Amino acid sequence: MTTITKLTGNGLNSTNSKAENLFGCSGAFASEMHSELKFLSVFNAILATATIMGNTFILISLRKVSSIHPPTKLLIRNLAATDLLVGLISEPLAIVYWTSLITERWDICHYSFLLGLIIGYALCGVSLFTLTAMSIDRLIALSLGLRYRQIVTLKRTSVVVATFWVVCLCWSATFPYVRSYQAVIWASLISIILCLIISVLSYTRIFLGLRHQENQVHQIQGPTPEELPTQLNMARYKKAVTSVLWLQMTLLICYLPHGVLAGFSSRGLSQSISFFRQFTVTLIFLNSTLNPVLYCWKLKEIRQEVKELWLLKHICK
Repeated sequence: MTTITKLTGNGLNSTNSKAENLFGCSGAFASEMHSELKFLSVFNAILATATIMGNTFILISLRKVSSIHPPTKLLIRNLAATDLLVGLISEPLAIVYWTSLITERWDICHYSFLLGLIIGYALCGVSLFTLTAMSIDRLIALSLGLRYRQIVTLKRTSVVVATFWVVCLCWSATFPYVRSYQAVIWASLISIILCLIISVLSYTRIFLGLRHQENQVHQIQGPTPEELPTQLNMARYKKAVTSVLWLQMTLLICYLPHGVLAGFSSRGLSQSISFFRQFTVTLIFLNSTLNPVLYCWKLKEIRQEVKELWLLKHICK
């Protein structure tokens, strides 16, 4: 709130001008999109409800799952928590922003957009860093083998997760003070590209390592009783890798359209680009709704706990 007070004091006119030029806090922009903005507001209200319910179920279910390694479970819990905050904070702020455009409440428009920008970038950053850490975690598990549980501990993972939150919150909090919106876009794009490069390299190493191990197994006539547990663990490992890969691909698909349009916004938004950008924001929010579905689909342990939780909820009724 202190940040907004400073911005809306001496720098109100410059902030308003930036919002009008880049994000459509003006009557000329809003008058052309009343029906679309109403649809987005209603649709995102439904989407936010589904996001809150789905990620709440996941967080409760994770408390009962004991078969997932605690550091890995912490990363999943952190990703679910960011998705839950999207439903609790980011989507309501977007709805307030769209509603303020319809009702021509420009002061609320500026406030809601500014808060949405700060919180949205922070949550997106934490999600992206967490998924990148999950890909590295799977690579370390394959490379270290039995030493993995000794090196990757819950305490160390907690420090990494806390660092993600501090870095992303501090970075997004500086946005109101950055005069060039283009600098924000380019810094964000560079961070995204670096995370994607790290993830691609991690998965490449993982699949090459898995292929090497499979070739070694094929050279043997059949598994001995001593080798059977190792093969079973490798099957679980493959499922964990594909689960993280699905999460990362879904995030990329949902975020890519908005990222492309953000590149145009560094030079100012035209009417048509502003129109489509509102829909790409909803696509980003959709990612937080889809993630709980992916958890249940790809992770058997979580799926079973969610089923039991859902049945218990209906029985208690």
